[in-house]
Amino acid sequence: MKHCLSLILFLALTAEAGAQDLRGTLFQEADRALEAATSADAQLLAPRAFERGALAYTDAETDLERGRNLDRIRERLAVAVESFNTATEAAEIARMTLATAIETRDDAVRAEAESFALALWEEAESSFDNAARRLEAGNINAARERAADAESMYRDAELTAIKAQYLSQTRALLVQAEQARVPRYAPRTYQHAASLLQQAEQQLNENRYDADLPRSLAQQANYEARHAIYLAERIQEMRDARWSEEDLILAYEAPIIEIAAAADLVARLDSGTEATTSELITFIEDLRQREHQLLTDSEENRLLILGLEEEIRELDERLGGVSQERVALVQRLEAEAAIRGQFSRIESLFDRDEAVVYREGNVLILRLVGLTFASGSSVVDPTYRPVLQKAKDAVDVFPRSRIVIEGHTDSYGSDEANLALSRARAESVGAYLTAEFGVVAYRISATGYGETRPIANNETPQGRARNRRIDLRIEPEIE
Repeated sequence: MKHCLSLILFLALTAEAGAQDLRGTLFQEADRALEAATSADAQLLAPRAFERGALAYTDAETDLERGRNLDRIRERLAVAVESFNTATEAAEIARMTLATAIETRDDAVRAEAESFALALWEEAESSFDNAARRLEAGNINAARERAADAESMYRDAELTAIKAQYLSQTRALLVQAEQARVPRYAPRTYQHAASLLQQAEQQLNENRYDADLPRSLAQQANYEARHAIYLAERIQEMRDARWSEEDLILAYEAPIIEIAAAADLVARLDSGTEATTSELITFIEDLRQREHQLLTDSEENRLLILGLEEEIRELDERLGGVSQERVALVQRLEAEAAIRGQFSRIESLFDRDEAVVYREGNVLILRLVGLTFASGSSVVDPTYRPVLQKAKDAVDVFPRSRIVIEGHTDSYGSDEANLALSRARAESVGAYLTAEFGVVAYRISATGYGETRPIANNETPQGRARNRRIDLRIEPEIE
């Protein structure tokens, strides 16, 4: 029985393989003709001949599947080959005769007219198909007339699609703004948005192929429309809350104070905002200059290293070998490179509001900005377990490292009290890492610096908050 089943399976597979070979032999020429017609875009440019060939080809496939007479299949395939070849030739003629319409159609395709201007696109496609069919029938003049109609429709579809992509969102925002009575509360901003939208549309009408300017104008209009909606909402809130002029000015000054504090500057607004604004501009310009200098220095150092590496290679060739000193140097450089890779892994562990990660040489410092203590307390709140879990994960990257936990305070309070509090907080963090996460105690040391090592201005609340911190130093061993 088992032998019979195997024989049946063998015969079935043999029959299937034979059918595939037969199809390959029969359809070989038709397949080549179909591929050539498809490559020539004959379905679009010579639809009548292509459809005739496709119908004959499909009928031949059906006949083969049903086991019908091979002569009949060959006849259908001969019709398919002839039709596909005719379609390929006609497509080449159409590509020259209808070149302008084809170009405008390509422009409409790039503008995604089928998605954003479907009705116009379908109308244009119908006219183009009509032009291609008339050209196949030998009616060149009628084909050109229909092609001209299609060209105009493609242009309209393309422009409609571009406007839809660039301008529709802004139009919707302006309608939303009108419904929210924004023109009443923020008329200047609303009118600015409407004017930008009008300019964008005018630019598209005048030159749809230079879309950079209208796109930029549309983006600005979009922003101003959202801005107008925001302003109107805020103005209504202020009116409902009966804000005074003083309330408005104080609310206006608050962000300036916050920004100045982030730059470790004291905002002096008793004579207006100009002086503080000028200080902030100078601060930012200095930072940009320093960044530029650092990038320049970094590039110079890179080129210097490349030069030194070349010198080492030359020395190797001259000396004919590798000294022990060089081997030790290379090993140390490789170890330091590995540590830099480990530093990058640790940086990826933390969100910005959890820790600031930076290096001092080969020492990694985690400034745990996401860990705070209640006033006067050194107890680690359980809510900070996630950030300390990440600190433990960072420590695990360097399993043989030494861990130093530093506590710091702001300048408020006595020196002695701040020193004791900072030390107690550092010790609490160390004890938490040991008790909760199993970091061995002999790797950890804790110290407190009180207010002696500020990193920000103690004259502002924001600066004092930055000074109240726990720094976790990871000091890896480099062999």
